[in-house]
Amino acid sequence: MRAARIAELKGPEAIEVVDIPEPAGFDGGVVIDVHAAGVAFPDVLMSRGLYQLKPEIPFVVGGEIAGVVREAPEGAHVAPGDRVVALTMLGNAAAEVAVTPADMVFKLPDNIPLDAGAGILFNDLTVHFCLRTRGRLAEGETVLVHGAAGGIGTSTLRMATALGAGRVIAVVSTEEKAEVARANGATDVVRTDGWLAAVKELTGGRGVDIVLDPVGGDRFTDSVRSLAAAGRLLVVGFTGGEIPTVKVNRLLLNNVEVIGAGWGAWAMTHPGYLQEQWAEVEPLLASGAIAPPVPVLYPLERTGEAVASLDNRSALGKVVVTVR
Repeated sequence: MRAARIAELKGPEAIEVVDIPEPAGFDGGVVIDVHAAGVAFPDVLMSRGLYQLKPEIPFVVGGEIAGVVREAPEGAHVAPGDRVVALTMLGNAAAEVAVTPADMVFKLPDNIPLDAGAGILFNDLTVHFCLRTRGRLAEGETVLVHGAAGGIGTSTLRMATALGAGRVIAVVSTEEKAEVARANGATDVVRTDGWLAAVKELTGGRGVDIVLDPVGGDRFTDSVRSLAAAGRLLVVGFTGGEIPTVKVNRLLLNNVEVIGAGWGAWAMTHPGYLQEQWAEVEPLLASGAIAPPVPVLYPLERTGEAVASLDNRSALGKVVVTVR
């Protein structure tokens, strides 16, 4: 089968499309003919050996897929011919065939194309975890998201209102990204330069209830300042490169919280959590309450470019590699 593989930890440019054997099946595994695979910022880090989890070299990039079931265990909730999305988590996605445990495979609603489906699980379940489990989003609260035109950002914009937010503020760096944010459901858009003052003005000086931050870097302290009383800052990642620190006296001033939101670690240590998430998210996708992502598509042969677009932050929305 064809697969996008890394044999040297030299960054996205080291990704090559090669012919390798199909993965071996295993007890309880579902064999899927892959139509599309999602890539995310962890793929950038893994391509350089910088991610906290390090797959054995060589490895196939990507952590989520959409495709059609070829084989399934007896009694499984999916069957051959079903359209599904699935997590492969640590690599093994950008290939023509994938095998993954049945509890990481989910039927895809009929209204969602396979290429869009490949962009759902990693980001949407991360955002659901952030807002529901860690952020404790209450009805009518205001959510602000940094990096709003990226994968996590657009997922937040698509989902927050359906999960109860009354207002969703997008922070972006360019007018092109502002248009992406509005198209994905932002109620308000502010530019990175001067964003804190703009948010204070929008909220009448009150601030926001939740900040979802996949960027980190030098805007972190202002994110704390942007919170309303009892607000929550959700730390999702550090695509900006710098891992910030917080002076804890700032948390006392307005009774605010800085909360780690590591979805993968939580899902792997809480059996059944992924199924609980899908039980809430899938009906919202099927009904149209949450719009499917509009992914940025790259063919398999250009997987290196797809991952590089996350590295240089040029990606607008979720990045998906098409395989079939």
